[in-house]
Amino acid sequence: MKTIKKFAKNIFKPNRMKMAALMLLCGTAVTFAQNAAGDYTAGTNALSTVTEEIAKYIPYVVKLCYAIAGVVAVVGAISVYIAMNNEEQDVKKKIMMVVGACIFLVAAAQALPLFFGL
Repeated sequence: MKTIKKFAKNIFKPNRMKMAALMLLCGTAVTFAQNAAGDYTAGTNALSTVTEEIAKYIPYVVKLCYAIAGVVAVVGAISVYIAMNNEEQDVKKKIMMVVGACIFLVAAAQALPLFFGL
């Protein structure tokens, strides 16, 4: 019990408490000073600019998703062909994984413009 009291006294020394109170006061004052008038136009303008810049890249990302889906399909087909020739057990599992990956990439390419409202 004495060690707990000693620990508490060390934590709540006057110098430490003054420093903690000063840090809390300065930290909250700086936070409120950033938007004292309630004017959020700077943040709104920045978000709209970022959205416009990202929207420019959407067609390229969609085409990239289609290209990746094509590469996954070709590599997956070769992998399935090799597995079938080696008479492996999990050929159906490999087929389902390749088809699932291709469906996901095509669906993501279709949903991406809708996500940004294009």
